[in-house]
Amino acid sequence: MKQRRDDQPWVLVRGAGDLATGVIVRLHRCGFRVVVTECTNPSAIRRRAALCEAVWQGQATVEGVTCRRVIDAGEASRVSQAGEIPLLVDERADCVAALRPAAVVDAILAKRNLGTNREMAPVTVGLGPGFTAGEDVDAVIETKRGHHLGRVILQGAAIPNTGVPGVIAGYAAERVIHAPASGEMIFVQAASGQTIDIGALVKKGQEITRVGGVPVLATIDGVLRGLIRAGYPVTEGLKIADIDPRPEQVAYCDTVSDKARAIGGGVVEALLYLARKKDIRLL
Repeated sequence: MKQRRDDQPWVLVRGAGDLATGVIVRLHRCGFRVVVTECTNPSAIRRRAALCEAVWQGQATVEGVTCRRVIDAGEASRVSQAGEIPLLVDERADCVAALRPAAVVDAILAKRNLGTNREMAPVTVGLGPGFTAGEDVDAVIETKRGHHLGRVILQGAAIPNTGVPGVIAGYAAERVIHAPASGEMIFVQAASGQTIDIGALVKKGQEITRVGGVPVLATIDGVLRGLIRAGYPVTEGLKIADIDPRPEQVAYCDTVSDKARAIGGGVVEALLYLARKKDIRLL
C-alpha cells in the first residue's frame, strides 16, 4: 500500500540557497518529506538555482522541483501533500516544536553554527565548517571542493574555512565579487541595451552592476553565474556576484551545480546511515 506523504516524518532543511537547493532537490526526489526554513532577506546570488527565491516570489522551481512559501505548519502539510516543498520564513527554526521533524539538516552555510543542536531532532546533520559531529550534530558533510567533497564525517569537523573559493579553470578568488560599498543593488544595461543579469557573457573590466552609485566591474572573462537581486540593500563586502570562466556554463545557470549535487548525495547517505543506526524511520 502506498504511504501517504502526510504520514511521513519531516526532514527539515535550514536554508535554501544554491548549495542547500542541491540538498533539497535530492532529498525530495529520493522520497523524503522535506520542509524548509529561511531568513527574511536571503542573499543568494545564484538566484536561478536557489529555492530561497520563494521568499521573494511566493514560489520557486529548480529542475522541476517547486518550493512554495507558507505561513504555518498546517499549510506546510497541505503543500507537501500536493507534491511541493513548503518553505517557512523562520530564521530560528521555531517551527521545530510544531513539526517535530525526524531529521534536521543545517544547510545555511554560514561557516558557523547558528543554533542547530542535537535536541532539535533524532537525526541532525550540519554542512561545512562550524559543526562538530558527535557534539552539536550527528554528522557533518564536507563542502570544500576536492577529493573529500560530499564526504560524511561522523566524528569531528569539516575542513576549516579558508576564505578562498575553490579553483575553477585556474581561477579562485577572482571568480567572486564583493560589494565595494553599501547601498542598493542597481542593474545596468550592456551596450546591446539588454539588462545584465545571470547568464550574461561578460568581459574583464566591464561594468556588470552598481551598488548605489558605485560601478562594479567584472574581474575575469566568463559567464555571470550569480548576481544578487536588484534592489537588495547591500552592505560593503557582501558577496554580490560570481563569474564562471567556462563559457559552456551559460547553459547551466538555472540548474543544481556539481558541488551542490555532491553535497546533496552526502546528506542522503548521512540520513540513511544514521536512521538505520538509530532505528529511526525517515521514509
